[in-house]
Amino acid sequence: MVVDKGLLAPVRAGVPMEAVVSDDAWLEAMLEVELALARAQARLGIIPVEAVGQITAAVRTHRFDTRAIAEAARGAANPVVAFVRELQRVVAEFDPASADYVHWGSTSQDIFDTATMLTAARALSAIIADVEASVDSLARLGYAHRDTLMAARTLGMHAVPTTFGARVASWIQGLLDARDRLHRVREHGLPVQLGGAAGTFASYVECARRSGGELADASAMRIQARLTDEFAAELGMPAAVAPWHSVRTPLADLAAALVTTSGALGKFAVDVISQSRTEVMEVYEPAAAGRGESSAMPQKRNPVLATMIRTASLQVPALASTVFAAMLAEDERSPGAWHAEWQPLRECLLLVGGSAHTAAELADGLRAVPDRMSASLASSQGQLVSERLSIRLTPLLGRVAAKKVLQTAAFEAEETGSSLADVLADYAMVRDHLDIEEIHDLLRPENYLGTAPDLIDRVLGRA
Repeated sequence: MVVDKGLLAPVRAGVPMEAVVSDDAWLEAMLEVELALARAQARLGIIPVEAVGQITAAVRTHRFDTRAIAEAARGAANPVVAFVRELQRVVAEFDPASADYVHWGSTSQDIFDTATMLTAARALSAIIADVEASVDSLARLGYAHRDTLMAARTLGMHAVPTTFGARVASWIQGLLDARDRLHRVREHGLPVQLGGAAGTFASYVECARRSGGELADASAMRIQARLTDEFAAELGMPAAVAPWHSVRTPLADLAAALVTTSGALGKFAVDVISQSRTEVMEVYEPAAAGRGESSAMPQKRNPVLATMIRTASLQVPALASTVFAAMLAEDERSPGAWHAEWQPLRECLLLVGGSAHTAAELADGLRAVPDRMSASLASSQGQLVSERLSIRLTPLLGRVAAKKVLQTAAFEAEETGSSLADVLADYAMVRDHLDIEEIHDLLRPENYLGTAPDLIDRVLGRA
């Protein structure tokens, strides 16, 4: 038997998300949806109230065989048909009359799509909690290092001075953006699905009118609105204005939020990897027994938490692309596009869930090494602040001349191992306008930080 135990995806192996989106959890969500539909119909007089009690009692102690249902799903290309058949059998053994009201008027896609939304809502809650835990940890780290000088890097090279607090603020900014998107999707973008065989609601209308209940004489639109609202309320989910069987924007919005979150987590990870390089070593991951070991090199302490996060971030966009492609769902239900969403979406939830959980651990234990940051900053011997001198010299020498003299001086400083200030002190055209003390002052990194120390405060003001 081929069973995915996470061997090839350690970022999600053993994390809470595995239980949230497992086959068993998805099946449990389908059962919850069926029971919620029955309760909503009973409340509106569409099925007998006592039938709901009998159905609930019948399934209370029954354990559905997920693997058997999965294998039987090959007969209908979706698991709901086999699941409903088993559900009806279980209820019939308990109370034959009530079994007639199982899945009353419903269709497979109503049940599966709603179960998917319900499962996604639970998954997003777990992801949001981990993202917020990372933000909390990074906030403490950022505040502690709001004034810790380091070299900002652009295209992999030293650019201008910044602070480690500003670097942390950039991580938090991305995570807060992701959190906000996840919140919007969870609260407003995961609607119930209710439409019947082809989204016309005809079966539900017919069931209501045959029931003799309060909606027996109501208009079709009235029946749709009341039943959809009651169904959504039972599950604590948004009610859709209309069925969305072949309008897959809710799934696309969910996938987009997961990609954004994966990218924000990945940004955090790649910076940690970059700053953990042996020749840089400005940060290091939290230690744990066996963590970061190499099978061949005893000295290694690899940044494995960040590596796992980055691994997930590289996979999620490609998996989500299948969900986006499935928006091309023809007619009222697609043969294949609908079905193609399921596994990639679940894998996205697993990977992002594992990544967020791993990031929370990384953020909580990440340590900065200010001495290494200071040493790296000093290695440029003032060249890191040449932009400031360029701004000061341009109105004095002209833009072209100022740029040329600073480039020449920078190359000379690099070749001779001298500081930029010492080289410039020998340039008469510079000394005509600036004395040696002023040149040194202009090239001090701590004097050219702009708003860097304040960025952590501004970003966390959103939180």
